[in-house]
Amino acid sequence: MNNKQVMLDVYEQGEGIPAIYTHGWADDRTAWDGVINSLENHARNISWSLRGHGKSDAPPPGNYTRDHTLDDLARIVDISDDPVVLIGHSLGGYLSLAYALQHPDRVRALVLIAAGPGFRKEETREQWNTSVQASAKKMDIPAGSEEAALHVDSWVIDSLEDITVPVLVIVGENDKRFAASMAVFEKYLDVKASVIVPGAGHSVHKKHFRPVATAIQGFLSKI
Repeated sequence: MNNKQVMLDVYEQGEGIPAIYTHGWADDRTAWDGVINSLENHARNISWSLRGHGKSDAPPPGNYTRDHTLDDLARIVDISDDPVVLIGHSLGGYLSLAYALQHPDRVRALVLIAAGPGFRKEETREQWNTSVQASAKKMDIPAGSEEAALHVDSWVIDSLEDITVPVLVIVGENDKRFAASMAVFEKYLDVKASVIVPGAGHSVHKKHFRPVATAIQGFLSKI
């Protein structure tokens, strides 16, 4: 896939409801392999790696803003002619929410896994961004790619009530930072089920992919 010289690494498996899997920052599409293999043919599973991640192209710094990543996600969604289920982990969940706000007609449902809606307070955003930038300096990642994980406004969290599709929320029992987001989602979104996976941390979809896949399968059967 080519758009402005940025090639995106995409994997597709199965038939049925189109489901788009978006991973978190500093991960890649293979993070979803356990979930997808467990679902087998219960969905048309499409996973992809964000620019600068996995085998996708890594453009120069300045090309990793939210708008860049949402444009890439739009290209992936366009693989399907039908409305899709967006399944996102961490940053991928945030991007899924943002895409649903931009293109409500293209989204059938949302699965938010260890995800957050951003921050209302500028001070909190700055603390988050400082943490991301400090972590990026210690990681072997393309220069500038950390921008995808930075928060510049409160647009998503302030607009949650505009999202009307059914939602499944999944979080690991030990993922305290993102467990707090569950209450926010339950307050503002049409959450059909909230699943807490015992003994799991932030990477719940990788280390506990079977209960995650079971929850997704049950959710897909009802939408």
